[in-house]
Amino acid sequence: MADQGWVAVESSACTAASATTSPFPEETIAERITRIGHDRSDLEAFYKFPTSAARHERLARFYDEELDALRQQPFDAYDQDAKVDYLLLQNYLERSRRALDLDRARDAEFAPFVQPFAAPIRDWVQARMEVRAIDPQEVAGSFDVIVKEVRRCRQMLVSEKKSDGKKDKKYSQAAGYRAARTIEEIRDQLREMYEFYKGYDPLFDWWVREPYDRLDAALAVLPAFVREKVGGVKPKPEKPGDGDDDDDEEDGDEEDDIVGEPIGREGLLAELEAEMIPYSPEELIRLAEKEYAWCEAEMIKASREMGLGDAWRDALEKVKGLVEPPGAQPLFIKSLVDEGTAYVEKHQLVSVPPVAKEAIRMYMLSPAAQKVSPFFLGGTYLQVSYPTSQMRHADKLMSMRGNNRHFAKATAFHEMIPGHHLQLFVADRARPYRRLFTTPFYVEGWALYWEMVFWARGDFFTSPEDRVGSLFWRMHRCARIVFSLKFHLGQMTPRECVELLVDWVGHERATAEGEVRRSFNGDYGPLYQAGYLLGALQLWKLREETVGQGLFPDERVFHDRILKANMMPIELLRALLLEQELHRDFKSKWRFYEGI
Repeated sequence: MADQGWVAVESSACTAASATTSPFPEETIAERITRIGHDRSDLEAFYKFPTSAARHERLARFYDEELDALRQQPFDAYDQDAKVDYLLLQNYLERSRRALDLDRARDAEFAPFVQPFAAPIRDWVQARMEVRAIDPQEVAGSFDVIVKEVRRCRQMLVSEKKSDGKKDKKYSQAAGYRAARTIEEIRDQLREMYEFYKGYDPLFDWWVREPYDRLDAALAVLPAFVREKVGGVKPKPEKPGDGDDDDDEEDGDEEDDIVGEPIGREGLLAELEAEMIPYSPEELIRLAEKEYAWCEAEMIKASREMGLGDAWRDALEKVKGLVEPPGAQPLFIKSLVDEGTAYVEKHQLVSVPPVAKEAIRMYMLSPAAQKVSPFFLGGTYLQVSYPTSQMRHADKLMSMRGNNRHFAKATAFHEMIPGHHLQLFVADRARPYRRLFTTPFYVEGWALYWEMVFWARGDFFTSPEDRVGSLFWRMHRCARIVFSLKFHLGQMTPRECVELLVDWVGHERATAEGEVRRSFNGDYGPLYQAGYLLGALQLWKLREETVGQGLFPDERVFHDRILKANMMPIELLRALLLEQELHRDFKSKWRFYEGI
């Protein structure tokens, strides 16, 4: 079974697979989108092994065939909604194809020390997926050989030195980080393969149990080893005692290295093109700096109203300390959610379905979750940061200050109504197939846009403390653009990103670290953090071009149209709302922000 090369021979299931074009002759473009989303999910679930050539080739063929089939569709005969769907799907397939090739190139960086043990594991995992007959004795022998390959991997990383005796930096830190995550996934898939046979085949249990335990143990410690030797991440020191002292701050968390995978300027340009943002990374950084200057000027105005002169950082520190008493946080956050809902209904700014506000649920974030989400989260339900007796002092301080009275006023409606909760509620009910095209410029941009609307109305953030809380978040979104783009341009390290959040925005260091860690841990795309402010500015400009020009009777109709259109790049939303002429070779050109 073991294949000593990185490229595997395609399985019979792959070669026998039928073409991925639609089997339905009368398929609408909306039905095509739904089918492609499900087909992709099924293929990824079947060809699930990371670094597998068979997986890359099968998905590449899927995207290529679907693109070819899409381009044969009668675009000019479609109505405006269907043309938008066509362009969304075309963009999605092209972007997915590029991402697939990028993943393969990144995997090749660490192939020399992962491939020798990954390839035979891959073959056994694929045999299990295809339900092929296996010989338990052969599996056991293979596992024993793979353990030796894991040991060789470790030795390879330890022994690579230059002639002067110093460690040879053959692999990048990002390659080490990605390799470690891949090894963890490989171990999970090996475990699933083993569990599939264990207990059902007595011979399998007899032959494989002990070799599997040895292999699993070898793989269990390998990711941390790779992170240290390649990624340069020092292992956490063991904490003395029983770990229950919540006043002990020296548990090593603050010393964790934060590692990400910069995609470079060309990668950013490709992502910006896919998100239909016709600006360079450098232009967007200047945009963020200009917005930050506006925020700082407004901070000074609020600071003066508080009697602190131009020392806006002192005003910020004062506002940070205005927290609710112990035990009062959940009720307070709920009151802010109700306040935002009542406000938009009173002023008829957007339609709020009764069930959307009736069925809001609240849960607590665990202390561990707060290390990457130090404030509170929303969407389908509300997750609140809430200090407990098990949290150490620094974490409790982070939770309390992160959820203080005036910071929370600016975010409760952002997360729930009219923000994410309302947005996702409608998205599940109006053209739900478009959720395939989720983008932070629409998702996060919508929620931040409402902070701008409430600010501009002048009767929501009424006190200077309220305005300080709102401006903290607006500054934070400016900083997100700067640190995320500069990181991917190779101009800032993760630690420098942390310092930017502390210096520019006034973050506690713990919350800054959590924010940067969350940005680069692999769960978010490279433009996700930039999407908040940029998406909001796009929607603000679109509001000016539509409501401001009398094209909609009122703001409620405008906002309802946005929600019912569902997720897409804002420039396509603009084309939909303005009924602009569209072509199948549509390219982004909307300059929604001047002066940069």
